[in-house]
Amino acid sequence: MVGLSAEADKSAWPLLPSERDWGAWRLAIALATAAAATWCYIIGEYAGYYLNFLQASVALAAGCMIGMLLAFLAAGPVCARFGIDSIASTKPQFGARGWVIPAAMQLISIVGWNSLLLIFGAKSATQLMITLGIMPAGMGARELVPAATLIVCALIYLTLLRGATGVTRISNILAAHVPIGCWMLYLLVSRRWPELRVAQPVMASPDRLWNYTTGVEIGITATLSWWPYIGAMIRMAPNARIAVVPVMLGMGAATALLSLIGIAGILVLKSSDPSEWLRSVGGPIYAVIALLFVSAANFGTAITGIYSSAIGLRNFAAVERMSWSTLLLITIAPVALVGALIPELFFARFGAFLAFLGVAFAPLCGIQIADYFLLRRRALDIRAIFSGDPARPYRSIAGFNPAALLALGLGCAVYLELLNPLSYESSGPYRYLTASLPAATCAAACYVLLTRLIGLRSAKR
Repeated sequence: MVGLSAEADKSAWPLLPSERDWGAWRLAIALATAAAATWCYIIGEYAGYYLNFLQASVALAAGCMIGMLLAFLAAGPVCARFGIDSIASTKPQFGARGWVIPAAMQLISIVGWNSLLLIFGAKSATQLMITLGIMPAGMGARELVPAATLIVCALIYLTLLRGATGVTRISNILAAHVPIGCWMLYLLVSRRWPELRVAQPVMASPDRLWNYTTGVEIGITATLSWWPYIGAMIRMAPNARIAVVPVMLGMGAATALLSLIGIAGILVLKSSDPSEWLRSVGGPIYAVIALLFVSAANFGTAITGIYSSAIGLRNFAAVERMSWSTLLLITIAPVALVGALIPELFFARFGAFLAFLGVAFAPLCGIQIADYFLLRRRALDIRAIFSGDPARPYRSIAGFNPAALLALGLGCAVYLELLNPLSYESSGPYRYLTASLPAATCAAACYVLLTRLIGLRSAKR
C-alpha cells in the first residue's frame, strides 16, 4: 500500500483522501509559483496597447478574476471532490471517447505556454550570461536559446521524476519570485510615475468602451488557460472549499498583479520584458536580479505545466501503463523541439496562440458548468468515468456525446462572430459583453437544450 500511495500522484486514477495532503498554504504557494511567469508581462503588454496604466489595471484585474472563476467552476468542484485531473472531469460531458477533444486542447495549450515560457527564459538566461561576462556580447540569442531551452527541459525532467513532490519542492523554493516581482513593479512605478501617468496606449480605439472591454477580454482569455492546470493541482487538496481561495488569489490575483509590470513596461519603456528595461531604471545590478527572476519564474511554471500535461495523458489507455520517466520524455519532447528548432517563429505568434485559448476554453467551461450544476446537480458516477464497460453511463453514441460537440462548436462560432482573435476586429454586442462570456453562455445553453431534447443517457446519469 505504501508503494501505491507513493506512485498515486503519477497516475490519473482518483486520489484517495489519505493521498490528498496539500493544505491551503501549500496549494496557494504552488499555484502562485505557477502563475507568476513571464506570460504575465506579455498579457499586460497586450492590455497596454489599448488602455492607459490605471484603466488597464482595473480592466485586466476584472477579466482575470472572471476568467479564473469560470475555469474553477468548470473543473474545480469535480477535481477537488474526487481527486481527478481536468481531462477526466470532461468524460461525463464529452463521452467515453469524446474526452480526447478537451485532451487535445489541453496538450496544445500547455505545449504552447511552456514553449513560450522556456524560450522567454532561455532568452533571459542568455542575456544574463552576457551581462555577467560569461559569454561574449557578440554571441546572439539564435545560437544560445535552443541550447538553453534543452538544458532547462532536462532540469524539468529530473525534477518531475519525483512527481508532485518535485512540483511542491520547487514551488517552496521559487515562491520568493512573487515578492520580487512586486518589488520590480514598485521600482518601475515609483521611478517613472510622472511618465506612466500620462502615457497613452498606441493602439487605442476612439471607442473607450471597446478599449475597456478588450482589456477585460484579455484577462478572461489569459486565465481561462489555467483550466488545463487546475485539476492536476487541486486534486491534491482534501476538498473544494480549501481550494477556492488559493485558486482565486494564487492564480487569478497573482496573474493580474504581475501583469501590471507588463502594462507599465510597454507604456513607458516600450518593452514588457523587465530584463530589457530594468537596467535603465535601476542599473546593472537590478538587471541581473531581473534576469534571475525571469528565469526562475518560467522554470516553476513550466514544471507545473509539464506535470499537468503528463497526468492528462495518463487518461489514454496506450500510456496508462507506461513508466513515469518515459511519459515525461514524451510530454517534454514537443516543447524541446519547438524551443530548439523554431523559437523565434513561435515567439512571434503569441497573439494568435492567446486567441486560441479564448475561442476553445470559454465554451468548454460553459458546458462543464451547466452539466455539473444544472443537469446533474452535482451527482456523478466516478466509477463510470474510469470504466470501459459499455453498460456504464457516459458512453453516449460510439463514445461521443453529440450535445457537447455541437455546443462546443456553437460556442466557438459565437466567439469568432463577436471577435476576430487575430485582428481584434469586433462586431455585434462585443463592446458590451466581451466574446468569451457570450461564447460560454451560448455553449452552456445549447448543451442543456440538446441534452433535454435528445435525452441522451450519458448526459442524464
